[in-house]
Amino acid sequence: MADAFHGPRGRRNLFGRPRPPKEPDDELIVSELYREYHRPLLAFTARLTGGDLQWAEDVVQETMIRAWRSAGELRPEAASLMPWLATVARRVVIDDVRRRDARPREAGDLPLGHAPVPDLTDDLLRQVMVEDALRSLSRAHREILNETILRDRSVNEAASVLGIPLGTVKSRVYYALRALRVALEERGVTA
Repeated sequence: MADAFHGPRGRRNLFGRPRPPKEPDDELIVSELYREYHRPLLAFTARLTGGDLQWAEDVVQETMIRAWRSAGELRPEAASLMPWLATVARRVVIDDVRRRDARPREAGDLPLGHAPVPDLTDDLLRQVMVEDALRSLSRAHREILNETILRDRSVNEAASVLGIPLGTVKSRVYYALRALRVALEERGVTA
């Protein structure tokens, strides 16, 4: 890392300014980065994170660590490191979002017993009653409703499949629906 701070005009510090011949230690590099760029970088990352200051602070810290690790790649003649830091911060945010999206959502702090679950009891009860009502119909009525409603066939197609005249299919559909309505009303199911 000693050669990382040598510019074309001699020995320079992290920001391109002349520096003493002694190499800066890690603490000096990090403190200089924070002193110069913490506030503007935090403001920038706060916008990137939608105002989440905790996340923005984490992004700034990660950005500063990457800057420290990449000190040899930084251009000492650059007037400011802010464009480089902003690019790194943006990439950190993108990586965080991708990492969060790749994982399933967490349940949160609530115990699973308190997690909202849709109540499907009424739907299940209605399904049982409809099945019971269908079983109470004659075989011919169940058969015609199965072909026309459940299999979504036209009366012409049902007539062809069942091998009965078209008029018989229409009549059975009418009386089967009427019988089903009565059977459902007997079981307390209304439309």
